[in-house]
Amino acid sequence: MMEFFNPPAPAPRLAADKVDAEYRRMRLRVFLGAFFGYAAYYLVRKNLSLAAPGMIAEGLLDKESAGMAMAGIPIAYAFSKFIMGSLSDHSDARKFLVVGLVMASAVMMSVGLIPYSTSIPVNCGILFAFMLVAGWISGMGWPPCGRIMAHWFSQNERSFKMSIWNTSHNVGGGSLALLVSVGIALFAAAGITESWRAAFIFPSMVAMAVAIFCWWTMRDTPQSCGLPPIEQYRNDYTGRAAAAGEEEKIPFRRLFVDYVFRNRLLWMIAIANVFVYFVRYGISDWSPTYMHDMQIMSQNQSRVAFSLFEYAGIPGTIVCGWLSSRFFNGRCAPVNVIYMVLVIIGVLAYWQSDAVASLLGGDFDSTRRTVIYAALALTGFAVYGPIALIGIQALSFVPKNAAGTAAGFVGLFGYLLGDAVLSKIVVGQIAGHSSLGWNATFWLFTAACVIATIICAITWKKELDTMRERMRQAGR
Repeated sequence: MMEFFNPPAPAPRLAADKVDAEYRRMRLRVFLGAFFGYAAYYLVRKNLSLAAPGMIAEGLLDKESAGMAMAGIPIAYAFSKFIMGSLSDHSDARKFLVVGLVMASAVMMSVGLIPYSTSIPVNCGILFAFMLVAGWISGMGWPPCGRIMAHWFSQNERSFKMSIWNTSHNVGGGSLALLVSVGIALFAAAGITESWRAAFIFPSMVAMAVAIFCWWTMRDTPQSCGLPPIEQYRNDYTGRAAAAGEEEKIPFRRLFVDYVFRNRLLWMIAIANVFVYFVRYGISDWSPTYMHDMQIMSQNQSRVAFSLFEYAGIPGTIVCGWLSSRFFNGRCAPVNVIYMVLVIIGVLAYWQSDAVASLLGGDFDSTRRTVIYAALALTGFAVYGPIALIGIQALSFVPKNAAGTAAGFVGLFGYLLGDAVLSKIVVGQIAGHSSLGWNATFWLFTAACVIATIICAITWKKELDTMRERMRQAGR
C-alpha cells in the first residue's frame, strides 16, 4: 500500500529554452493546488459545529455531548500532524494530499448519512469516533503542502509565499458556513426534513470535487516534471546548508530535555498558545449554538457571522506579519500584545452586544446583529495574528536544531489543551449547566485573553534581548 505513495522518479530534463516558461506555469498550478487543497480540508473539519444547533433542537445531542464529540478532531489531529509529517517526507505530495482529502470527505459525509439513536450518550459516542477518524486523516493536509512549498519555492521567497498560502484555512473555514447554508436550502427544496445533515454532506461533496482539481494541478517536485531543483532555477542556495544536514545533530532525548522541556520561555509561549487557541476555537465553533440559544440570530445569519470570523483572519494575518517586519524588526511579542488587546475588545463587544446596541440606538435587533457581525469580524481579524506569530516566536527561543521539536511542542499544547479540552469539552460542560451558562464561558474567554496578553508582554523584553545578542554576535 505504501508503495503507492512513493515519490515519482525524476523525469527527463526539459530543454533549457523551455525551463523558464514551464517553471512559471507549474509554480502557479502547484500553489493553487496546495492552497485550495488545504482550504478543502477545512470543509470537512468543523461541520459538527454548524450542525450542532439542529441536532440539539431535535434531541439528538445536548451542549455537553456536542462539545465532547467535537473534541475528537483536535485530539486526533494534534498527534496525527506529527506522524503524518514524517510519512509525507517520503511520499508523493499530490497522492498524499488528495487521498487524505477524499478519505476525510468520505468520513464526514458518512456522518450525515448514518441513522442516529434516541439516546444522546450513544450519539455522542458515535460522533466522537467519527470525529477521531476525521481528525486523524486531517493530519494528511498540512505536511504535503509544506513539502510542495519547500520544493517549488526557494528560501528567500518562501516566507511571503507561505504567508499567502497560510490564509487558505481561513478561506476554507469561512466557505464552510456558506456551503452549509446552500446545502440546507437544497435539502429543504428536496423536502428533506433533517436539514442539519446537509452540514456534513454538501461540503464533503465540494471537498471531493476540490480533490479532483488538486490531482490535476499538483506535482511532487520540479524534478518529477523534468525541471531543475528550485535552488538551481532561482540561484538561491541560502537554505541549502541546513537542508543538507551540515549542522550538528543532537539526539532527540537531549534536544527535547535540554532545549525544550527545561526552557522556561518556551513553556510560557506554549501556555499562551493554549489560551489563544481556546479563544479562537471557543468563539468560532460555538457561535452558531450560542446565537441560537440566545435567540439573537437565525441559523442563516449565525452562519454568516461564522464566515465573517474566518474571512477576517485573512487580512488580519497579513497585516500582522507586515507590522512585525515593518516596525519591530521581525519581533513577535509587540504585535501579539496589540492584537490580543483587540481580541479582548472584540470578545467583550460580542458578549455585551445588548448593551452596546442600546448605547448606539436605532432598531435594537438590527443594531445588535450589526454589533455581533463587527465584533466577530474584529475578533477573527485579531486572533489569527497571534496564532501565526506565537509559533514563530517560539523558534526564536531555541537553537535551529530544536526548531521542529519546539514548534511541535507548542502546537501540541494549542490543539490538545486549548482546542480539545478547553474550547470543546469545558465550554460544552459550562454552557450546558443551567446555573452557569454562557456568561461563565465569556468570563473564561476574557480571562484567557488577559492571561495570553500578559504572557506575550512578559516575553517582549526577552525577545528584544535575544535579537540584540544575535546582532552583536553577527557583528552588526
